[in-house]
Amino acid sequence: MYQVITIGDVVLDTHIQIDHASIECNLDGKNCKLCLDYAAKVPIHESFQVLGGNSANVAVGLKKLGVKSLIISTVGDDANAEIVKKEIQKTGLQTDYISTDKSTVTRYSIVLNFQGERTILSQHKKRKYFWPKSFPHTDWIYYTSLSEGFESIQDNLVKFLNKHPGVRLAYNPGTFQLKYNLESTKEILAKADLLLVNLEEAQILVGKTLNQVKTITALMRELFTLGAKEVAITDGERGAYAGNKDEIFQMEALPVPVRFKTGAGDAFSSGYLGARVLGHDIAHALTWGIANSCAVIQQFGNQTGLLNPTGIKKILSQYSKNRAEEI
Repeated sequence: MYQVITIGDVVLDTHIQIDHASIECNLDGKNCKLCLDYAAKVPIHESFQVLGGNSANVAVGLKKLGVKSLIISTVGDDANAEIVKKEIQKTGLQTDYISTDKSTVTRYSIVLNFQGERTILSQHKKRKYFWPKSFPHTDWIYYTSLSEGFESIQDNLVKFLNKHPGVRLAYNPGTFQLKYNLESTKEILAKADLLLVNLEEAQILVGKTLNQVKTITALMRELFTLGAKEVAITDGERGAYAGNKDEIFQMEALPVPVRFKTGAGDAFSSGYLGARVLGHDIAHALTWGIANSCAVIQQFGNQTGLLNPTGIKKILSQYSKNRAEEI
């Protein structure tokens, strides 16, 4: 039996470190754009390929924390599929539930890294997703980013949850789901025991800006109204918020040097969810999420800095003044 099964696209990420570029922003410092010389040869510092995708990053993060996890995903009929499977196997996770859609290619992305921030060129092609005929026993399902065609998975997921009310759902909607099928994406909120989103995603789900609702706690209460029983919202270098209808906590990010932001959100999700699966309360889970994400941003690679429980305890002891505070 598994403790968490992640459902979402697995991706082959190509990371490129750019040294020569510029950033243009509005006068208020917002709506910034990465600018490269048009029709030029842009030199790069280094590049590498790694296993990516929310479902893979979170499954690997959970495994490091001692949580028995499994990935359910669909890849294309191409060479990248074999690379992805081999990378999954290297982490110690099984590939028995990685199916193949012969009509498409495996998802890939190009991650442009410049001055500690990343710009992601992400490929989303329609694919035929496969729901297992015999779904493995699990305590939790982590449902996350999928491409066009995800509706079949979501329909089967709802049926499964209705039939197995003891299975809990952690929900992290992906970019495609939020951008192109928001109503279908919002429908699953009523089933979510835990919703994990960043600040921008939270605003999209409620259809209101932070300026309109005034505070992140008010934004969280809007998400509770939509059906989410517990919510965690990350806010980059400002930290994260987490809570339910009865209590909400906030914790600032740890003051660590930032080298590489890709994977920070997934690291938070695996840290937070891992703590909850292992029986910790919301405040403690928030510290695990913050610690895991702050460890990842100090390393190159979206899974390189993922921590085990000993590593989480160590980094939290180094920054003992940073705590989850009830607000």
